[in-house]
Amino acid sequence: MGDLLSYSGITTKVRAMESHLITSSQFREMAALETVSDAVEYLRHLTAYEGLFANLEGVSLHRGAIEQRLILSLYQDFAKLYRFANLTQRKFLDLYFMHFEIGILKKCFRNAMGRNPLDIDLSVFQEFFEKHSRLDLIKLSAAGDLQEFIANLEGSAYYDLLAHLDDADQPSLFDYEVHLDLLYFKTIWKVMGKYLAREEQELLTRCFGSKLDLLNVQWIYRSKKYYHLPPADIYSLLIPINYHLNKDQITKLAEAATLEEFYSVLRTTFYGRKADLEAADMPDLESLTQEILDKIYRSTSRQNPYSIAALNSYLYFKEEEIQKIITLIESVRYRVSPDEIISYVVKK
Repeated sequence: MGDLLSYSGITTKVRAMESHLITSSQFREMAALETVSDAVEYLRHLTAYEGLFANLEGVSLHRGAIEQRLILSLYQDFAKLYRFANLTQRKFLDLYFMHFEIGILKKCFRNAMGRNPLDIDLSVFQEFFEKHSRLDLIKLSAAGDLQEFIANLEGSAYYDLLAHLDDADQPSLFDYEVHLDLLYFKTIWKVMGKYLAREEQELLTRCFGSKLDLLNVQWIYRSKKYYHLPPADIYSLLIPINYHLNKDQITKLAEAATLEEFYSVLRTTFYGRKADLEAADMPDLESLTQEILDKIYRSTSRQNPYSIAALNSYLYFKEEEIQKIITLIESVRYRVSPDEIISYVVKK
């Protein structure tokens, strides 16, 4: 599957960039470091991150400053792939970019809802966003409150949705994040069929369909564990698209009386079988989701190297790497033991 001629150049580029992803042995070396400064210094000498930590010394090594530069490395990789991409591949990357926008919006909402100043300087990303987005990061970061922030989204795909939500009685952070994710997946499902060939649609459906299913599973779980919502309210939050989960399984998960019953139903699904959940197993759901998605993204790329899967898989694993680096550095900051750090960032 895939078009060797159309993808030979960009697949070669992806393979070169993949060779610079951090290995398990490198993560182990980083986990053994004693200070945040040591960890940042380690990153400076890695090809993928060299030059990103210039002028970041001593007291500037707070989480926001480090995270800002790590996110910038993801955007730079996206830009490299975009330059190599043909028209069809760029259509996919334009669609993928919405994921970056929503990531920024979620971060802004978390700070606005907590009445905290934004810990990342969005102006650093402005030049990159101007090429791919209608969001004005300078205006967004300057917003004094939630209402002004939403008003500054006018003209974007998010304004009508969020302005309407803001009219409701005291929407929560959960409400904003759920509706942003709903918009993202509905847009992907709609646009994917418009620009991509059938074979590439099938590849992306395996990834995005599984991610969508697992996001619904997580929302059901959180709704039960943290919010104690009744099934009727849970259904209203779910993305109305099913992939490997059928409606009967969704109903049983949503109506499970206990978390034990929830996991009992989950074991009978495609994802429970893929993760090989044991009878008494109640694993962390986010770790389980990551484990399953890792397998799916890796297999689509390996089986179809000359296809859109190569781009999709690389961006997924690059973003995962950044989250692991952030987790590792914060663990070093708080003097977590190396063995415990490794349990967070390296798969067994």
